[in-house]
Amino acid sequence: MLYQITRPNSRLEGEIKLPASKSISNRVLIINALSYSPYTIGNLSDSDDTRVMEKVLNASTNEFDIGHAGTAMRFLTAFLSKIMGQWTLTGSERMKQRPISILVDALRELGAVIEYAGEEGYPPLKITGTALKGGVLELDGSVSSQYISALLMIAPSIQNGLTLRLKNKITSRPYIELTLKLMKKFGVRYAWKGSEIRIDQQEYKPIRFTVEADWSGASYWYQIAAMSDDFDILLKGLRLQSLQGDAVLAKWFDQYFGIQSKQEGNDVRISRKEKPELKHLDLNFVENPDVAQTFAVLCVAKQIPFHFTGLHTLKIKETDRIAALQNECAKLGAKLTEPQHGEIDWDGMLDERVDASEATIETYHDHRMALAFTPATLVFGKLKIADPMVVTKSYPAFYEDLKKVGFTVQEVSD
Repeated sequence: MLYQITRPNSRLEGEIKLPASKSISNRVLIINALSYSPYTIGNLSDSDDTRVMEKVLNASTNEFDIGHAGTAMRFLTAFLSKIMGQWTLTGSERMKQRPISILVDALRELGAVIEYAGEEGYPPLKITGTALKGGVLELDGSVSSQYISALLMIAPSIQNGLTLRLKNKITSRPYIELTLKLMKKFGVRYAWKGSEIRIDQQEYKPIRFTVEADWSGASYWYQIAAMSDDFDILLKGLRLQSLQGDAVLAKWFDQYFGIQSKQEGNDVRISRKEKPELKHLDLNFVENPDVAQTFAVLCVAKQIPFHFTGLHTLKIKETDRIAALQNECAKLGAKLTEPQHGEIDWDGMLDERVDASEATIETYHDHRMALAFTPATLVFGKLKIADPMVVTKSYPAFYEDLKKVGFTVQEVSD
């Protein structure tokens, strides 16, 4: 399937009900289950990842296929390792290429019984749930924060609790903080001093909980605003004082692109102030890797040279996101380089021989490729997006929301 997206001919104006935070939803589903809560979670994300997680937690079978949902694979591996029974956890072909040995090895140190049903170090997994015994685990802090969050969430239910000692620089620290803040809301006490996180054995307390709007989803509307001269957009359910680390992008868009954010009740209105003169953008995404594609495409569209660092985890996402950005930005005339592992760089030069309006953007089974490239139609006039419904992984209503503010979305033939 191909969608052709065409830019609006008039002012961008509308109210957008953002999707609920996938990051919060997926964590709260696990925490809610561990607390044996009688309460239903309010405003739960309707993303593919969250639907998969919810389906597994309410299933009456012991074999689970989680498709492309990497968060579900990691969180459920830890969760099922302590739930009595025998479980099989598998996913898409891409999921079977995504390493999970770091988490499996850590869980085995706690007494987990996990076998690889295919290639060593990769899903699918055969898990025999058992009582886990805590202690001290050393883990490389530069690995995916989802491994760390998976271990933290089950820590209170482990005999003797758990101490995590994180070596090297911690990647995506806000996501670890998010996990701990949510655990605290459900009554769990923890201590984080330096590189050591300690959680004693204790019980979660069931509470009523409502999920806030997703800042990663909001990033595409900030991106749209930064490419527009005339707009009035209200983002429903968004909080500037948020649990989510990606809320920092409000500050970045204000500082670098002149987009103001104002809290209006439970919503945020974004508006244009005087445009700053931005000649080069340097950002470190080690704590916010999910919005790296948003900024890369924005800079290419606005011809702003950039150097981004802290991107080493992008290679093990739904696709190798650095390679994918290089491939697809080339279709817009931009040659992105990778000067070192986990970095991308662009000199701001566009190949004038490339007609970006004729480009078909491949999405590589990665929702963020579709979401990040689509706004560039504001600059290039139109773009085709391959496999466009990959956005259901995190933002199912994205194209309908685009139509609300004047974009044209058409299904076209190859």
